[in-house]
Amino acid sequence: MASARHIEVVLFDVGGILIRLSDIDVWLQLTGDADEQAFWRRWLHCPATKAFDRGQCSIDEFARQMIKSHDLPIDESGFLALFCNLPGGLFEGALELVDDVAEHLQVGCFSNTNEVHWSQPCNQIVHKKFEHHFLSFEIGLVKPDIEAFQYVASAFDCAPEAVFFVDDNVINVDAAREFGFQAYVTKGPLETRRVLSDHGLMKI
Repeated sequence: MASARHIEVVLFDVGGILIRLSDIDVWLQLTGDADEQAFWRRWLHCPATKAFDRGQCSIDEFARQMIKSHDLPIDESGFLALFCNLPGGLFEGALELVDDVAEHLQVGCFSNTNEVHWSQPCNQIVHKKFEHHFLSFEIGLVKPDIEAFQYVASAFDCAPEAVFFVDDNVINVDAAREFGFQAYVTKGPLETRRVLSDHGLMKI
């Protein structure tokens, strides 16, 4: 078993870790991407996505720009219906996982999200579990931009290597590691719990 190196904070991504992401297969059909990794690479680096997740444009403008930029075969109402349903509810065991870590370490959430998604019930339930919230539309910064990781580390007033970060997207994890976080790709609470346990971050 690997041991954690002076970890002070466990930082959770939300979508894909604690909350299910719905209809990814439909998104793949719309975009024509070969797999989820290709889709998320397109999504995370898209200027329209970054602007919306930073809170810099309306949801209607976001829909128009996404359809135009990626030549999506869908109208605005169809896009918005699909987008608003992206959070698919809590994974079983998600809340218990956060509670178990919070017994002995600081916990925070670090999410590329927006007012539309964050206002949904599943996200509001998650919100109450964390001491610290780093939401892209509130802080005006998005993963995988290095400035976002700098902001989080400065908020905790700790060295980057004292932060253990889990995210379901390899693009974000690679950026976090480059900055200095201990970061790992995980999907869902069970895999996340196993990774945390392997690094000595779960009490037995």
